[in-house]
Amino acid sequence: MQPYAHVGALLRDWRMSRHLSQMDLALDAGVSTRHLSFVETGKSQPSPALLARLSDALEIPLREQNALLIAAGFAPKYSRINLMDDEIAPVRQAIECILRQQEPYPAFVIDRYWDILMANDAAGRLFAHLRSGGAKHGNILHQVFDPTDMRPFLLNWEDVASDLLQHLQSDIAGSPHDARAKALLAEIMSYPDVPKEWQHRKPGATPLPLLTTHFDDKGSPLAFFSTISTFGTPRDITLAEIRIECLFPVDDTTAQKCHALAH
Repeated sequence: MQPYAHVGALLRDWRMSRHLSQMDLALDAGVSTRHLSFVETGKSQPSPALLARLSDALEIPLREQNALLIAAGFAPKYSRINLMDDEIAPVRQAIECILRQQEPYPAFVIDRYWDILMANDAAGRLFAHLRSGGAKHGNILHQVFDPTDMRPFLLNWEDVASDLLQHLQSDIAGSPHDARAKALLAEIMSYPDVPKEWQHRKPGATPLPLLTTHFDDKGSPLAFFSTISTFGTPRDITLAEIRIECLFPVDDTTAQKCHALAH
């Protein structure tokens, strides 16, 4: 086996997942096709600078760029901090400000795997109002797909569930080596009455540009549309992968209910 075969195989997998030829990638990354071929076959060790150029051309997520560096024998470049760490206190305070400003409407901070990292009080109030004890899971996908969690309160469950599943499948397509995301997909698909055809991503399918969620509030519907914010140019894995989801009322009835719950 060639000494750098592992990193070469990873790069080849990424290139194929992006449907690029060696010539296409070589042109995008500013490297010769011959050198790229040597790297992919393990005959040549890529430098950190070359890995950075190839990663940019292939749009490889930061956590996967670390994996490439390690496979090539280098130290990982990108850190993975905790949102509670003191070193990013200003970032956390900015996020907390966004959550407060969203009151009395719900807002969540979620990671790549849809785990809820932070939420404002409005989110807790709404879910506790709809379901005694609030949400059962700390993961948005499990909340939506588990019939013992928030699923019974979603009037347009199929629309919401299929849209969220497309987001997860798009993440997997973008990071084909992400075992945790694939395991999450398997967990979600194991819930009862989930259409089996949802298991596989439809070619060309894209999530809805605007998702509207309709909740059943004891026979009175509450409707929200969602917006998602991300950090523009993060250099840390955690910040690159978190999303801030804000729910806004679609109608006056929903807005009035949120204000009533706040008081």
